[in-house]
Amino acid sequence: MARRELIALLFLIYTVALVSANKFTVGDEHGWNPNVNYTVWAEKHKPFYVGDWLVFYYQSGQADVVQVDEVGYNKCDASNPISNYSKGRSYAFELNHTKNYYFICSYGYCYSGMKLAIKAQALPPPSPPPKAHKSDAVSVVGSRFVGSIAGFFGLVTAFWLF
Repeated sequence: MARRELIALLFLIYTVALVSANKFTVGDEHGWNPNVNYTVWAEKHKPFYVGDWLVFYYQSGQADVVQVDEVGYNKCDASNPISNYSKGRSYAFELNHTKNYYFICSYGYCYSGMKLAIKAQALPPPSPPPKAHKSDAVSVVGSRFVGSIAGFFGLVTAFWLF
């Protein structure tokens, strides 16, 4: 019974790894700090999809992450927040709906550009497999078979190691 559960768990981990979401560190190496152009950062990393994560790293006591609506974003107004996070030194936020997201810092840095607007899109449908020529059919089938066998033996090996 335990073997079956372990194999199922390993298969689930293997499958989830294939379709995992992206994690974005807001501001890259600069983090969530003043004097960073977050509009340029968002352009560099888009598109953003539902299921992606934004991770804000900031100085505790010197910055916060406030999710606001578009009006709050444009006016740097945190008086009516959707959510507000100021504990610790980091905050991870999942883009869980197809919509626009707006974040600001309420410590006064928003006026100098410490704000972020993101549009989360639905995941695109998977692209169809390329059409193979008759001469390619054997190599495509062979490579898929070898890949499947390698994946299976990887799972079996992992099973025996645990």
